[in-house]
Amino acid sequence: MSDKTNGMTYADAGVDIDAGNDLVERIKPAAKRTARQGSMAGLGGFGALFDLKAAGYDDPILVAATDGVGTKLRIAIDTGLVGTVGQDLVAMCVNDLVCQGAEPLFFLDYFATGKLSVDHAAQVIEGIAWGCEIANCALIGGETAEMPGMYPEGDFDLAGFAVGAMERGRALPEGVQAGDLLVGLPSAGVHSNGYSLVRRIVDHGALSWTDRAPWCERETTVAEDLLTPTRIYVADALCAIRAGGVRALAHITGGGLTENLPRVLPEGLGAEIDLAAFAYPSVFSWLAETGGIEDAEMLRTFNCGVGMVLVVAADRWEAVRAALDEQQAAAARVIGTVVEGADIRYANALGDGGA
Repeated sequence: MSDKTNGMTYADAGVDIDAGNDLVERIKPAAKRTARQGSMAGLGGFGALFDLKAAGYDDPILVAATDGVGTKLRIAIDTGLVGTVGQDLVAMCVNDLVCQGAEPLFFLDYFATGKLSVDHAAQVIEGIAWGCEIANCALIGGETAEMPGMYPEGDFDLAGFAVGAMERGRALPEGVQAGDLLVGLPSAGVHSNGYSLVRRIVDHGALSWTDRAPWCERETTVAEDLLTPTRIYVADALCAIRAGGVRALAHITGGGLTENLPRVLPEGLGAEIDLAAFAYPSVFSWLAETGGIEDAEMLRTFNCGVGMVLVVAADRWEAVRAALDEQQAAAARVIGTVVEGADIRYANALGDGGA
């Protein structure tokens, strides 16, 4: 071993190993709260284990999804309000995963920053753990990367990875046909898509993040409202699937209804959607008016109030609705039907269904 006493250290290069260790210790209780059947070990190993048999599966097919939070992070970073973006990260992954008919089982995160703030990182990861609890999905591992020179001071980025399972032969979409009903579950707001445009409109409207949100009746700032976390639909979706008759699910993310519904419709089928059949949250009205955005552009950029669409056999809708009511799901509404043809067609205008 060298006797040098003035050599460089990793800390001199901007990486604080002790801070990383402190973060792991701080987030262990949050990760522990997410344990579910099949979880096998806590944080700290080189890999994470999960027991599919213990989770109750006989002949499972694994399903995986990955995503990020996008430029919504810019608002969180600039305001220091980082506590909710972890739920966004989980939601963007597990909501995609459940559209395949799978139950989310475990989640891993990747947090990258130029200089690690234990407090900010812990808030983010505790938000991830909260999202995992909502989704009944174990937070079994992750990676925190401190990379000086890669990010400006205070900046960070997030990625998430969810893995789920279903029994063989139960994958969705399956059997979608003309006459099926399109059932919308309401969003919690803008969710995690379109924020490059949102930020531009806020700037165009000469608002700061700390100004009172002009579209809200309640007292809240622009940043606080726009950082409302993405709704997690896992429990509602699985409840509806178990009721029978759900033939497909579409997570309404970037691309809106216009671009996401065709992803679950077979060739030769389209959809007719009544825009008066669902509420149009006031934040979208404000964005459209301030940005001078036409309905067609809103519908292919934002969720416009519908965060998840279930394609349900018409003769099973009452059973599915009863199951959702028992689940105390967010109010589900029939917003349209599957039709012959390849287009997504709209009746009425956004806002006709109220706010």
